[in-house]
Amino acid sequence: MPLLEQVLENNPDTVKIVLKNMPLGFHKYAASSALAALAAGEQGKFWEFHDELFAISPKLTPKDIEGVATKLGLDLAKFKTDMASPAIQQKLAKDLRDAEDAGVTGTPTIFVNGIKVGNRTVPAIQKLIDGELAKTAN
Repeated sequence: MPLLEQVLENNPDTVKIVLKNMPLGFHKYAASSALAALAAGEQGKFWEFHDELFAISPKLTPKDIEGVATKLGLDLAKFKTDMASPAIQQKLAKDLRDAEDAGVTGTPTIFVNGIKVGNRTVPAIQKLIDGELAKTAN
């Protein structure tokens, strides 16, 4: 995230970051964490929830997920209902289809205008951004 935050800071008017969830099967609580973050998003707290989960991710449990929801002041009844809702589950399924369609096999994977980033440094990403912006300027 610090890398992406720096890219966004350097390009506030031209870059938009879109996160697609791709819970990997070998992480025991990855899918429930993704559903929880999407449910938190229904209350306007996706990024806060996301950041809190990643701060504790190595030792994450279902109790931790609910604890983050409480810490962020979410309506817990709505949060739990949203986590189990077909709409939230469909959002996650769409993210997974998008990842598969894009050839993503692991996380994190970064794209700039559909171009998969190989060199994940600020200068390399900036060069891709500048190249894409130059295409639209012509």
